[in-house]
Amino acid sequence: MTWIIRRMALSPFRSSSFSSSAVVALLLAVLLLLAGTSSAQLSKNFYSKKCPNVFNTVKSVVRSAVAKEPRIGASILRLFFHDCFVDGCDGSLLLDDTPSFLGEKTAAPNNNSVRGFEVIDAIKSKVEKICPGLVSCADILAIASRDSVVLLGGPFWKVKLGRRDSRTANFTAANTGVIPPPTSNLSNLITTFQAQGLSVTDMVALSGSHTIGKARCTSFRGRIYNQSNIERTFALARQRRCPRTNGTGDNNLAILDFRTPNHFDNNYFKNLLIKRGLLNSDQVLFNGGSTDSLVRTYSQNDKAFDFDFVTAMIKMGNNKPLTGSQGEIRRNCRRVN
Repeated sequence: MTWIIRRMALSPFRSSSFSSSAVVALLLAVLLLLAGTSSAQLSKNFYSKKCPNVFNTVKSVVRSAVAKEPRIGASILRLFFHDCFVDGCDGSLLLDDTPSFLGEKTAAPNNNSVRGFEVIDAIKSKVEKICPGLVSCADILAIASRDSVVLLGGPFWKVKLGRRDSRTANFTAANTGVIPPPTSNLSNLITTFQAQGLSVTDMVALSGSHTIGKARCTSFRGRIYNQSNIERTFALARQRRCPRTNGTGDNNLAILDFRTPNHFDNNYFKNLLIKRGLLNSDQVLFNGGSTDSLVRTYSQNDKAFDFDFVTAMIKMGNNKPLTGSQGEIRRNCRRVN
């Protein structure tokens, strides 16, 4: 665009039919295009004037929820992942089903699994009281995810904001593999993350979010009974709460990081070094493959992990957001206006 403007300013016109009014019109068109491009970008200062108290409001609700149940921090972070992986970070996962609308909550990766919606509802209610109709559910989820990490001892970062909420959901995409399952091999993880514009480094760093939270028996049963790249006493301990038979104890929970389950740190990677990754998709990161060296680095250098995790979170949060006049600002995160 700069090149066009420079050429217009410096090049002599070769035709008298190219009037000054045409030049003005073209310049206006270029400037409008540039303005549209600029406004479509997320910004760390998006609410600095229109809703400066949004951060304190979000954090107060998240802090209370995490104090009551530390696991909810991991659940909110997982909501953000699952939302962003389906058509971008647009709050579509938050929409409830209705008789005429099929949302994403009952898709296989989410059904009876994703949680934390009540916390987002509570945040939205408080934010609406101070800034009605201004802050999107998609942005609330992004901020709450950051606050969850920080409150559990992880790194802080400035969240880029300005997302708008989708008026639709995509059950089909959510149900057909865009969200990598816990049984994923390394190739599948790399492919699914690359489809979201995320690198191998981003993928490994984001997998480190499993330093907090819990998983259901159904997601690790196959690993603890059938795999050899798992430390024996670790597997036996998990088998006590996760019976071999499908349909028995399916919803029984196990912590993802047996060392510090309620603290965001690099112990997740240390666990992988000794074959104590709970999910198959965890242990494949350190199993003689291309990501072994990165796991080893993160296990030894928590600052490197924090830096790459923050970088990847910001990158994922920029994934295909609705901005400008796209979508809407929902009054209730569970339904369209």
